[in-house]
Amino acid sequence: MKTIVAYFSASGVTAKVAKEYAAQIGADLFEIAPVQLYTAADLNWKNPLSRCNKEFFTRKDVPVSAAIADFESYDQVLIGFPIWYGCAPNVVNTFCSQYDWAGKQVIAFATSGGSPIGKTAEKLRPYVNGAASLKAILVKTADDLKKQ
Repeated sequence: MKTIVAYFSASGVTAKVAKEYAAQIGADLFEIAPVQLYTAADLNWKNPLSRCNKEFFTRKDVPVSAAIADFESYDQVLIGFPIWYGCAPNVVNTFCSQYDWAGKQVIAFATSGGSPIGKTAEKLRPYVNGAASLKAILVKTADDLKKQ
């Protein structure tokens, strides 16, 4: 089974987990990066006018800087991100909407400073339409992914 680990990381926590896990299982790695990178002010969820709040509440698409060239060759896709408002950040949704997920096994893994996984899989499902399977798990380390 050919696997890729795609991840968005705002502070480096999710990147660390994604890179460690991809190295452990010999998977390809892809960073989901927005065209316009986030600043600390953009990520200040306590400010109602911050970029992360505006994107969430307006459901705004967030353009992604690159695409996976041979996406169709992967059987399994792990998608990592920090939990924002109980779901994936909009940049992850935009990324996912660019691909044909038919028949793919999808595992969403989220890092969190305290939020639960909640209905993350349910909220991500429309963006990975056609996936053979989808589950979402909360992780702190790459070892948490190994247990799945």
